[in-house]
Formats: sequence, structure tokens, C-alpha cells
Amino acid sequence: MKRKLIILTDPGQDQAAAILMILGAPEEFDVIGLVATAGNIGLDHTIRNCLKLLELAERTDIPVYSGCPRPILRDLVMAEHVHGPTGLDGPDLPEPVTKPAAEHGVEFLIRTLRESPTGQITICSLSPLTNLAMALVQAPDIAPRIKEIVAMAGAYFEVGNITPTAEFNVYVDPEAADIVFRSGIPLTLLPLDVTHQMLTTPDRLSAMRGIQNRCGVAVAEMLEFSQEFDLEKYGWDGAPLHGPCVPAFLLRPELFEGRLASVVVETGSPLTMGMTVADWWNITDRPKNAFYVRDGDPEAYYRLLQECLVRLP
Repeated sequence: MKRKLIILTDPGQDQAAAILMILGAPEEFDVIGLVATAGNIGLDHTIRNCLKLLELAERTDIPVYSGCPRPILRDLVMAEHVHGPTGLDGPDLPEPVTKPAAEHGVEFLIRTLRESPTGQITICSLSPLTNLAMALVQAPDIAPRIKEIVAMAGAYFEVGNITPTAEFNVYVDPEAADIVFRSGIPLTLLPLDVTHQMLTTPDRLSAMRGIQNRCGVAVAEMLEFSQEFDLEKYGWDGAPLHGPCVPAFLLRPELFEGRLASVVVETGSPLTMGMTVADWWNITDRPKNAFYVRDGDPEAYYRLLQECLVRLP
């Protein structure tokens, strides 16, 4: 049976790769909708980027919902320095013809989860968790209806990428992450600890171009643009490719290793705001609320991404 997905996103080149990876596995995933949020770039751009990607993949049957334009309590922190002024710089994608759905993203989440059988829908989170947190606050009855949340979020051993102690998706809206992490919903986290192992080497980018379809070339162009910041920052042979870890885990969980652990979000300290504190060594008696992924197989990861991209237009 296909896994029904709602995708939370603020694309972002790596998230574009993740969305296209999902669309390249139509026998595995039934995408009910994309909920755009402010994050990597402002909401207007993230909505437009979602629509562009669906048009690129010829999947305009999937609706895009406009979510929250800012975090719950904080001013929006963006990542234009990585992703460019559109949030999706690199390829020259045309302006979208399709329009977002009229319904607000939070209302869509609440309505869809209430109307669906319990345990049927997986939340695939590539972005800050603002919209899901707002839905859980407004309608706590939806929590037990969600099958699972699989999220690119957090860091512990790799610590932070937007501050010395925080990963970007959690840092943008730590209160939202805190609400979701404490919701009791089955939660899998793909943190920097694993995404930093998945590097976009020249050979891997060349292989994407070598597919010679427009989606493969577009992903290569996106990642060639966004990697420049990380190559200079880290001095590695390639840049981390974060977002596709989520669909890769959903498709092939055996490619990853982790353990059930307590993971809590810091919301009070200016120094460590947004830090995800993973009790990896089981030091406390806090409830184990997340399957925390620490390691993965980069070669198999990129082969899987390639297999999905080759099936797209």
C-alpha cells in the first residue's frame, strides 16, 4: 500500500531534491499536499518554489497550501546567504502557472487528518515545524491520528549549522519544534549528524546531470549553486544534502542507523536557543520520544536518489 504523505517544506535546493525524490517514487508515495512555510526564504517565495517544482515534475495535481508567514513567537530568520534571494537559485525555472489552494495550510492539516482514518498519514517535514505545531495547538485531537512524523531536524554530535549549537529548521521556530517533539506522535529525526555524511561530490552531481532529463539537470544546477556556501564553510569534498534523507529513510530505513532516545529542544537560553539535546547515552529518565538517526550509507543514499530522479521528466 502506498504511504500517504503530507510534506512540510520551505524549498530550498536540498528540499527541492527531496520533493523530486518523493515524486520519483509514485508507487511508494501518495502525496496529499505540500504545506509551504516561511524558513529558508519568505513565504511568498516558498509557495512559488513549491509550485515551480510540481510543474517541473508534471505533478500539478498535487495542491500547495500556504502556511504561516513567521514563527510562532520569533522574528523570521532566513538563509538567503545559502539559497539565494529566491530560495531556489541555480536553474532558470519558469514562473509557475498554477496557483496555491485557497485553504490555509494549518486548516488543511486539521481537516485532512480529521477526515482520514487514524494512522494513515505520515508527516514528511523538511522545514521548520510551525504549521504542524499550530495545527496541534488548535486541534490536539489530530495528534493520535498521525501515523508518524519523519523530519529533517536537529543535531547533537554535529551541534549546529545556523548557530554554534542549533540546526536551522529547529532554530527558526524552537517553540514549534518543542510542541511537536512533546506531542507523543511517533517521531523519527534525520539530524545533521547523518545529513553531514551525505556529501554532494563532483561525481555525484555529474551523475545527476548525466540522467539528461530536466529534473536531474535542475537538481544538479540547484545543488551546484547552494553547495558553494558549504564548501567554503566546511572545507569538505562536497556539501551536505539534508532534505532527501527523509524520503530515503522512508524508502530504505535499513540504510540508516539510530536509536530511540529522549530529544528535547532548548527554548530559553540565548546561547543555545534551538539546540536539540539528545540523550544518546540514556543518562536521564526522560521519555524516549524520537528515533534519532546518527549514521547512514552515502553511496546507497545517492544511488537511491538517482533511481528516483531518473523516473521523472
